Amino acid sequence: MCGRFAITLPHDAMAQLFAARLDNTLPQAESYNVCPTAQIAVVRAGETGRRLVSMRWGFVPSWYKGVSDGPLLINARAETIAEKPAFAAACRARRCLVACRGFYEWNRDGAQKLPWFIARRDGAPLVMAGIWQDWTQGDTQLTTCALVTTAANALMQPIHHRMPVIVEQVDWGLWLGEAGKGAAPLMRPAAEDVLQSYRVAQDVNSNRATGAGLMAPLQEA
Repeated sequence: MCGRFAITLPHDAMAQLFAARLDNTLPQAESYNVCPTAQIAVVRAGETGRRLVSMRWGFVPSWYKGVSDGPLLINARAETIAEKPAFAAACRARRCLVACRGFYEWNRDGAQKLPWFIARRDGAPLVMAGIWQDWTQGDTQLTTCALVTTAANALMQPIHHRMPVIVEQVDWGLWLGEAGKGAAPLMRPAAEDVLQSYRVAQDVNSNRATGAGLMAPLQEA
């Protein structure tokens, strides 16, 4: 799964990376501990090209009467996304990309939750597959998203059995629907040489923790 991640790329650099137009209402660019329900910068395709827009991380299906009317849907499983009523339409027509520095995941050592940071080996932004949904109830209007997850690759398996779908630059247009159909094969584990992982301090166990130090490799005593 993916329950926390870090965004460090400025909006201008993110827009340049994706050749996207900046929206006027983007959230704060830098966040080292992005948590569910946060507003995040997301790339989506439109009639006039790609746009970098703000979305709430936590997908709200159209039939919810309120944002808390059901489970908090931060992830969508690749294996079932096309059949799930909450996600099927978005999977077909409303796919997006979320760029980050990397994501956090935890494994257990007895009662302890041990955090790890997972990022690209080459230092480039890690681009995750997502889907999005507009939701309206009365005067409340939200654009919400979920990250697509798949089975863990060999690197991730000792940490967690799930991981986000990573989309390589050559496939961005296909995932966004700009390059025709056939995006389903992209919903697979990352190649074994793409990512690296390392332990980080347990400070990040708190969803209120902030600062670049959260991503720093753990210095063993």
